[in-house]
Amino acid sequence: MYKEINDQLSQIKHAISRKKKWKRQLADYTEELSDIEKQIDILKNQLSDEMEDVRKLENMSFAYLFQTFFGSREEKLSKEKQEAAAVQLQLKEAEKTKKEINDAIITIQSQLADVTDAETDYQYLLSVKEKSITETTPAFAEKLYDISEREGSIQAYITEVEEAITAGNTVNQKLANAVKSLESAKGWGTLDMFGGGAITGLAKHSHIDKATESIHKAQTSMRNFQKELLDISETADVQIDISGLLKFADFFFDGIISDWMVQGRITDSLEQAKNQQSNVESIVRKLEMELKEKERELDAVETERKALIEEV
Repeated sequence: MYKEINDQLSQIKHAISRKKKWKRQLADYTEELSDIEKQIDILKNQLSDEMEDVRKLENMSFAYLFQTFFGSREEKLSKEKQEAAAVQLQLKEAEKTKKEINDAIITIQSQLADVTDAETDYQYLLSVKEKSITETTPAFAEKLYDISEREGSIQAYITEVEEAITAGNTVNQKLANAVKSLESAKGWGTLDMFGGGAITGLAKHSHIDKATESIHKAQTSMRNFQKELLDISETADVQIDISGLLKFADFFFDGIISDWMVQGRITDSLEQAKNQQSNVESIVRKLEMELKEKERELDAVETERKALIEEV
């Protein structure tokens, strides 16, 4: 009788824990969505302004442009188009991120719908067990219940840590892909600096394209990782700094069109990717240590439970 109720209580308590986690994630995603929507509005306005500048330049006569700016119409037009392309890339990236955040919100809302009544179910089972304890062996049942409570809490926490570790390992894999592409781009870029020609430049930009996609995938994985860490960072016995996880791609995409011809830009981006990879690896190592500690704690509680049952 008690085993069945204890198992049900443990399961529902786990559901309550998940519910709290998902609600916290939902709030964080909602805040992110608001921020990215503001960013999209800014970028759209900026793109509109850039396109207007291009249109004006295209309509201006060469003589007027020369008299006004003392420069080449073609050079200025090329620069304006380059700036418009940079904004367009940032806008495309932001819209892609918005869609991913919206998808994540829908998923969490669906998960929350499945645990809506978790607290009510838990209180009901507690009342059923309390009545049973009063009618049978209160001392033994209460001890067993206390152990089950601790066991359920530790197991729920272990699940959270395991999921965070999995998310962190995914981030590291995506970052490794980005580092590989950036290292290749850096190598081809060095050749390009020494007059490698069109083929060398094409190879460099091919690797830059791969790096751009890898960085986006890494940032998406980073977002999932950060959400998994929301609960853990508040309750873990280790210090986990998650404040900078979602800012990583800002450096990469800022000025990407105009600056990629500069070899130092590739080098800086490679260094940023490696630093972030090191940061994530450090967090994962801390989580793995935390996991081992909690697994030892769970073993001790399970041993206590067995001993209590055997002595009755």
